[in-house]
Amino acid sequence: MREFRVPALIESSPESNATDFVLVHARKTPDLTLFSVRKTQATPGESEWSPISAVQFRDDAIAIAKGLIASGIERGARIAIMSRTRYEWALVDFAVWFAGCTSVPIYETSSPTQVAWIVGDSGAVAAIVESGKHENVVRTAAHNEGLDHLKHVWLMEDNGLDMLREAGKDVSDEELEARRTSIKLDSLATIIYTSGTTGRPKGCELTHKNFVDLSKNAQLELPEAVNSNASTIMFLPLAHVFARFISVLAVAAGVNVAHTPDVKNLLPDLQSFSPTFILAVPRVFEKVYNSSMLKAEDGGKGKIFHAAADTAIEWSRATEKGSVPLGLKLKHAVFDKLVYGKIREAMGGRVKYAVSGGGPLGERLGHFFHGIGLLVLEGYGLTETTAPITVNTPKRIKIGTVGKPLPGNGVKIADDGEILATGVCVMRGYYNRPDLQDETFDGEWFRTGDIGSLDEDGFLKITGRKKEIIVTASGKNVVPSMLEDQIRADALVSQCVVIGDNQPFISALITLDPEALPGWLQRHNIPSMSVAEASKLPQVRAELQTLINKANETVSRAEGIREFRVVESDFTEESGHLTPSLKIKRAQVLKDYQAEVDAIYGAQSKE
Repeated sequence: MREFRVPALIESSPESNATDFVLVHARKTPDLTLFSVRKTQATPGESEWSPISAVQFRDDAIAIAKGLIASGIERGARIAIMSRTRYEWALVDFAVWFAGCTSVPIYETSSPTQVAWIVGDSGAVAAIVESGKHENVVRTAAHNEGLDHLKHVWLMEDNGLDMLREAGKDVSDEELEARRTSIKLDSLATIIYTSGTTGRPKGCELTHKNFVDLSKNAQLELPEAVNSNASTIMFLPLAHVFARFISVLAVAAGVNVAHTPDVKNLLPDLQSFSPTFILAVPRVFEKVYNSSMLKAEDGGKGKIFHAAADTAIEWSRATEKGSVPLGLKLKHAVFDKLVYGKIREAMGGRVKYAVSGGGPLGERLGHFFHGIGLLVLEGYGLTETTAPITVNTPKRIKIGTVGKPLPGNGVKIADDGEILATGVCVMRGYYNRPDLQDETFDGEWFRTGDIGSLDEDGFLKITGRKKEIIVTASGKNVVPSMLEDQIRADALVSQCVVIGDNQPFISALITLDPEALPGWLQRHNIPSMSVAEASKLPQVRAELQTLINKANETVSRAEGIREFRVVESDFTEESGHLTPSLKIKRAQVLKDYQAEVDAIYGAQSKE
C-alpha cells in the first residue's frame, strides 16, 4: 500500500482555541482533578499529592495571564518558557494562551548560545523560567547577543508567579476575555524549535488547530487510555513536542497529571502516584527491561527472569494471533505472580498502557511489555507534526509497527520510500523560513525525512532516517538504526553508532553503560574498574562481538558490522552527542571521534 488516510471524527469551531478545554471542564466538572502536585511534607497515611481542580487551574491561569497583560505584553507576543518538567510549566503554557500570546519552549539544559538563537529568532519579548540558574542563562544570552526585545524575565520559583498574579489584579475579566477570544483556531499557538541533530534549530509553527483537533480526535480514538478516570506522570521534557502534546491532550480529556522534574525520583513517584498510563521514549523501556534483568541476575534469579521474558513474548505473539495454548496460559500465570506483577508494582501497580514515541521501540520489547500486562502503544511523529501522525490503539494494534494514522491524518510512501504526512497534525511552516516551504512540502504532503512502509491494513513501519542512510564505497545502502537498535538493547551497551559512509565496509562506535557495568564485571568475576579501563578488556570486546554477530544475522553480509571500537566515554546530552530527546548527533560523534574512525579504516579514511 502506498497511501492511507483516516477521516477526522470531529472538527472544531474556527472561533475556538486550546483554552476552551480548561473552560469546559471548569464549567461542567469544576471539581475534576486536572493536576496533582507533590506535597513538600505529607503526614503518614495520607496522599503525597495535592489535587488541583479544573476551576483552580482556570482561575490561576487567568490570574497569571492578567499579570502578563498588565506588564505590557501585547496580543500575539512570543513568550519563552524554560524549566524542568513541573506543574508550573503547564500552568504558564495555558496562561500564555489565555493572554492571547504564543509560547516558545526552551530546553532547560540549553546553553546561552542556544537560548540566544531561539529568543532572537522568535523575537520573544519575555521569558518565564524555573529558577535563578535559568534566569542567568537567559540574561547572559540576551546580553551577549544584544537581544533588546527581551523586556521581562519572570521566575516560577521565589514568588515570581505571585508577582504576575499581583500585577494583574486590576485587569478586568472583560479585557482578559477579549484577549483570549482574539485567538482563533488557525492562530499560532507555539513555536517549537527542533532539537536538531544537524545545523541550527528551526522553529516549527504549530497552531491551536493542530493541538485542538488532534487532541479531540486522539481522545475519540483512545478512550480506554485517555479519559477523566485516567492519570499519568510526566517526566519527559515539556519542551519536547511529544510530552507537550500529551500535556494538552490530558487537559482536553480531564486526565489527572503529575510531574517529576528529576528522573532519579521516578520510581518512588510512580509508586506513590500510581498512574494508569505513562509516556516514554524507547530508551526508558530498554532501561526498565535491562534493570529488571540485572536485578534478577544479581539476585541469582537470572534463569527465572529469562524464562519469564521468553514466556511473556511468546504469550503476546500468541495473543496477537488469537489463540493461546493452555500450557502457555498456565506458564504465563505462574510468571505473572513470580515476575510480571513485581515489575508492574514498581511502576505503581495500576499502569495498563504506555505511549512510546521519539524512536523505534523494537518488536521484542513491545511483546515483552504486552506479555507482562503493560500494553505499549507505539506511535510516530515529529515536531513538525505536533507529535502523533500515527499510533497503535488498544483496539487496533500491531506490535512492531507505529500504528495507523490518527483520525484527520494521512500517510503516503513516496517512490524513494520516504514517509509523507498530511492532516490536522501538520505544522503550517517554519518560522521566519518561507524559503524552506518548497523543500518541506510536496503540495499538501509534509516530507518527514523518514523511510518506511505501509502494510495492507494501513499500519506504518519505520525503517530509518533518509539522511542517515549510509552508502558504502561499493554503493551498498545501509540503514544504521536496524543494527544500532539491536546492539543497544543489551544492558552492557549505552550507545552504538554505525558508520561507513563512502568506506569499504561497515563499522561501529560503541559506548558502555556505566550503570550496568559494575554488575556485569561482578558476574564475570572481574574486579571493579572504570568504564575507560573496561573498554579495553578482552572479555568486554568478546561480549560485544557476540552482540554484533547476532545483529549481523539480520542483514546481508555487505550490511554487517565488520569492525568496532569501544569508546571510553559515553555519548550524552552533556557531552554534546545526544539531543534532549536522546537522539544521536551523528555528525558531532564523527567529528569528535575521527581518530577512532581513522584507526578503523586506516589510510582509506577521508581527511
